[in-house]
Amino acid sequence: MQDDTRLPVVIVGGLHSEARREVVEHLLRSVPGSVALHHDLSTATEGSVVRRVSDASGELSRGHAPLFNDCACCALREDLIPELERLADAGLTRLAVVELWDSVEPKGMAEVIAHHGARTLRLTNVITAVDPALALPCLGNGDDLSEAGLAAASSDQRTVGDTWARQLEYAPVIAVVESDEADDQDRALLTQLHPTAHQVNADSPELAHLAFAGFDIEAAAAAQHPACALLPQEADNAGVTTLVWRRHRPFHPQRLYHALEELCCAAARGRGRFWLADHPDTLLAWDAAGGALCVESAGPWLASLPDAAWEMEPPVRRAAAALDWHPEHGDRCQHLVFTSPGLDHDGLERVLASCLLTDAEYGAGVESWKKLPAAFDSLLDPVT
Repeated sequence: MQDDTRLPVVIVGGLHSEARREVVEHLLRSVPGSVALHHDLSTATEGSVVRRVSDASGELSRGHAPLFNDCACCALREDLIPELERLADAGLTRLAVVELWDSVEPKGMAEVIAHHGARTLRLTNVITAVDPALALPCLGNGDDLSEAGLAAASSDQRTVGDTWARQLEYAPVIAVVESDEADDQDRALLTQLHPTAHQVNADSPELAHLAFAGFDIEAAAAAQHPACALLPQEADNAGVTTLVWRRHRPFHPQRLYHALEELCCAAARGRGRFWLADHPDTLLAWDAAGGALCVESAGPWLASLPDAAWEMEPPVRRAAAALDWHPEHGDRCQHLVFTSPGLDHDGLERVLASCLLTDAEYGAGVESWKKLPAAFDSLLDPVT
């Protein structure tokens, strides 16, 4: 079979660099014939990135990859596949461990490996290494990556909090490095942020088996897409609460806009999809961490498409729409999830409810809704 001849590749990422290195070193010790490949992007300001190849005995080689389009991540992408293919062609490596640099998100690298290295490479899993004691400080950090010295390009506008959240939530495996500073609240936060992840201790023998478990690139992307994201469920443990808020009535754009600051600060993490009365056909994504909020269009609601277009949508999208289906509005809904220690559950629900259309506004109908103040237009691409 083709899979038996391709080089297995596992990605290990995460902002917690010491935890990440511990996981990589454990894999190198546990899997004979394994090799780690790491691109250090901290030297990007000098015009190149440093590539290091190592095994359990230490560093095997070191080289430089030039910047590509003034972007360190672009240089990584351009250099990664040729280096992995070189290892594959040599036929001496049992497992290639791609250790991502601090702020590199695994989704992009996973897709590069899956799509451009398919002939010789087989992506077998994605692991995020985590120190639980750093989970809340990272999630609550609203600083730009550039302020933290972690930007991958001059145009990188991500924050520490939203970057770490995506690193955590994309990976099906969370490798936990225990520390004396971590407590039950830290562990509960990890579990509630990504309840479907397989959590394993970083020094567990199981980690080596998980590195070969297999990875579904399409399922991973679907689990993150706002239209069909696999969002957490209600939970309350060790002082950490997850509120799942679902309604079918649209938001009043101006009232919601005025409440954004309060809503962003109400929880360490917020995710989901929502709809505005003045944009009834646009599925909007809500992505908040560290007090910063990203609101963007994620395409049309399924209910706004002609029936013939439904067959072109993936089954997971149609299944998600069916779960949210309303006789009048179709899949249009508010499905927002907030997770945080010390969450004011009732207070947050009151603020959200106050942003919905009133009975009178709702009864006025769609044409009236479209004339409401367009408070979100500055945050959204023009709707066509």
